Amino acid sequence: MKRVLILSASSGAGHIRAAEALERALKNTGEVEDVLHEDALRYTNVAFRRVYSKAYIDMVNTAPQVLGLLYDMADKPWKNERQRLAFDRLNTLPLIRLIDKYKPELVLCTHFLPAEIISYLTCRKKIHTRNGIIVTDLDIHSMWLCHHYWHYFVAMDETKVHLEKLGFNGDRILVSGIPVDPIFSTPKDKMAMRRKYALDPDRATIYMSSGGFGVGPTEEILEHLAQMNQPAQVLAMCGRNESLRDRLSRKAQEIASVSKLRIVPVGFTRDVDEYMAASDIVLGKPGGLTTSEALCKGLVFVIVNPIPGQEERNADHLLEEGAGIRCNNLPTLAYKVDSLIENKARFAEMQQNAMRLAKPDAAQRIVRTAIESAHQPSLTSATHHKCATIRERAVRATRTATGTIVARFRRQKVR
Repeated sequence: MKRVLILSASSGAGHIRAAEALERALKNTGEVEDVLHEDALRYTNVAFRRVYSKAYIDMVNTAPQVLGLLYDMADKPWKNERQRLAFDRLNTLPLIRLIDKYKPELVLCTHFLPAEIISYLTCRKKIHTRNGIIVTDLDIHSMWLCHHYWHYFVAMDETKVHLEKLGFNGDRILVSGIPVDPIFSTPKDKMAMRRKYALDPDRATIYMSSGGFGVGPTEEILEHLAQMNQPAQVLAMCGRNESLRDRLSRKAQEIASVSKLRIVPVGFTRDVDEYMAASDIVLGKPGGLTTSEALCKGLVFVIVNPIPGQEERNADHLLEEGAGIRCNNLPTLAYKVDSLIENKARFAEMQQNAMRLAKPDAAQRIVRTAIESAHQPSLTSATHHKCATIRERAVRATRTATGTIVARFRRQKVR
């Protein structure tokens, strides 16, 4: 292949990280002449970009239940598709120009916004490319559904079955897993990582995830966690939220003086794999990428305050597979984590379940499919054919009715 375009969206750090993993895997093959990764939101107008990024983060922090309600309301296959697509096209004209100029042979989308734009352009024969859609959560939402596609890449067998029931070709749906950086498949010694980051080698170590933007009630969670009976240390991952990191640095001293909990605030880092390798538990929000990365390291999940919608569905799958527990009431958090650590047999079983679910080679599998299946044409969903047939019948019926009215009018005029 000559040109591959990877399109992500900065409405969540996970979409970007998945795209970066694909970019690295493609370049490592040496079989693609040019690979370009772009944030699709950079090619939209300012107001639209704000809705997709800052407004989303604000809603996660201030009105998560409203976000969950909107998520569920929108999860109706093909509902309001035309209106949404018309609105998105209007706001993504620079993105359309980028695609037209670059002329990729393959587009890999780690967000549904660029995926639906590629689908539309393919339908209108404005571009000739293949639309590879990488779903970055364990479950799939209706916003990811595109009529014109080359391959879907999903995290679980259940998600594949879901797509098949909606009329998508099962041969074009690969249960690849969510792409993570290949470094997550590299074993790293737990004790060596703890020494590297000046951690206590004998304490249970908790990787506390707040997402790439450091959202959620992190300080409240730590206050409840400080009531643990077991000595523990928390790697409080703050992402790009420097204000949160500063606040946690002050709170760490306060909590350490009255509890057995040590807090280590961590800002934005490229060494997530090493911090996870040093850990036993991942606590917090089960975002798609964080979940996939933690599974690769065999971490046990303690799920707290998942974002209503996609993260709650991720949580359901993890609980169903026996890879985690969930705390719905923060005052019981210390008790639940203590109980988890003390039950060593249960903990070991949950670690095995996590490793069973892990797919560290997801990016490589997607890339291999792209190279080995370069000859495969794009497909059109069965639902699209059905919708098209209905529209054609409606057009024919309208034309017939109009013709009848005109004919009657002419006969009356002749008389």
